[in-house]
This record gives sequence, C-alpha cells and structure tokens, in this order.
Amino acid sequence: MNLILMGLPGAGKGTQAAKINEKYNIPHISTGDMFRLAIKEGTELGKQAKEYMDRGDLVPDEVTVGIVKERLAKDDCANGFLLDGFPRTTRQAEALQELLSDLGKSIDYVIHVDVPEENLVERLTGRRICPTCGTAYHVVYNPPKEEGICDKDGSQLIQRDDDQPETVKNRLAVNIEQTQPLLDFYQDKGYLVKVNGDQDINVVFQDIESILEKK
Repeated sequence: MNLILMGLPGAGKGTQAAKINEKYNIPHISTGDMFRLAIKEGTELGKQAKEYMDRGDLVPDEVTVGIVKERLAKDDCANGFLLDGFPRTTRQAEALQELLSDLGKSIDYVIHVDVPEENLVERLTGRRICPTCGTAYHVVYNPPKEEGICDKDGSQLIQRDDDQPETVKNRLAVNIEQTQPLLDFYQDKGYLVKVNGDQDINVVFQDIESILEKK
C-alpha cells in the first residue's frame, strides 16, 4: 500500500504512523528522514539539500522531489510506503503524481487524521515538559502525579514558548491555510479518506485499519 498521512499539529499523526508501520511493515518516510538519509549517503541531491539547509534556506521543490524519488525507488518501498510531511503544496503533489507514474506506482489512500481546531488548541497548550530529563506530560491526558512536578526527577515542569495559546492558534491557522488546497486536490482525485482523530488512539487506528483492509 502506498499511503500519505496528513493531519494538523497535535492530531496524533506520528502515533498513527508508527502503528501503520508496525502492522503493515511499510516504511514510514518523513521529509526530515529523507533529507538526512540523502545527506548521509552523499548523493548529489543530498549535497545540494545540505547546502540550502546549512544556509537556513528552504530546499527548492526540484531537489526535494528528486530526493523523494530516490527514496521511493529503494527496495524497502517495493511493497508500499507511508509518506509523512510530503507533499506540502499542490505543486509538490502534482510532481509526486508524475514521479510515482515514472516508478510504476500510484497512491492508494491519503489518510487525513481530522481533529477540530479547538480540541487541538487544548491538546497543544496543555503540554508540559521537564527541562531536565525531557519527559512530556499533558495537564489533561497525561498529568504528572503532583501538579507541575516531574515524576522522574522532581523538576518544575515548563510550558514551551511554542505551546503558548496565541502561538498555537497562529501555527494552526497557518497549517490550515497550507493544507486545505492539498486536501481539496486529493479529494478531487478520489484518494482522500478522513478519520476522526478525536478518539482514543487505538480506536483511531481501528478506523484506519478498516479502511486499509478494504484494499
């Protein structure tokens, strides 16, 4: 199965990606992992990507798409793949369609883990981090035994700057604006399936399984 996983920050996309990878034994391919692998292997495109990243610039589409093509041509993708973080734009989506065609592959499903925006704000603003050991908590879903104190080392928990309410709302607004055209693109192609991400993580995965088992 060739899958793309989509979802806003806090929707639990990473958790579901790990479950899909474990159950169906298809590689979970994130944009960051692809770049790191290409750079480590010293491919020509990897070297180009590194130059842009070292300057703090965005890697241009033609380099990114080339790296994606190299990654999807590897042996471990023979029975499928799970793309996460790519494509980000309709232009990249169109390029992905072309490169998959060149590889004799096609997309089976684009899975959108959908959670209402207000619930994502609660999820993201409720995160607390231990500055000493890095353990993550949530004031509602995974609270420490003692409020504001790390279970492991007794440090005072902190809220990261990017988990502050206004920052979270702005980040979600930007993400919604960026992803809606992509969702529309895949809806028109007939690939998009929506999963209710506002449930227990195991129930979310059961819903994903029921979609994939139809294949």
